Amino acid sequence: MSTTLAYALLGLGIVIIAALAWYAWSLKIEVRRREGVIRDEERRARENGLENLGLVASALLQRQVDVTEGCWRLKVLFEIIDPALLERREFRVFAEVYEQTRHLHTHQARQELTPKERFAEDKQRLAVEEANRDDVLAAAQAALDFQARYPDSLN
Repeated sequence: MSTTLAYALLGLGIVIIAALAWYAWSLKIEVRRREGVIRDEERRARENGLENLGLVASALLQRQVDVTEGCWRLKVLFEIIDPALLERREFRVFAEVYEQTRHLHTHQARQELTPKERFAEDKQRLAVEEANRDDVLAAAQAALDFQARYPDSLN
């Protein structure tokens, strides 16, 4: 191989390596940017979840929302803030009521039930609500306390 060809191949190799290095660097910058966007979205979701947590817990305590609906909403909000929170003794009832009632129809599916089926589901829902009402109301108060002490309440 001639010296000229060797230098040409060396130069080509250097150009290719430089182009690949620039491409890798630009990908790294894009990944950091996207991670920042994701962190910002997660932070906003937690802040909105925390704000809504107080609204739903207050509505539950003031009997403005059914126990079942309040539990479903609070469960989702705690999952947004930190899913591990539902494992805490004081908040576990939200997930328990959800598990006991998640088979019940809602919205359009509920409207499609016969009156007899709707009555049977209402009877089940009311039984779950009655059995868990005191625990749910205590958990709603604990949720308000959690919100007031956030972020210290995470520990």
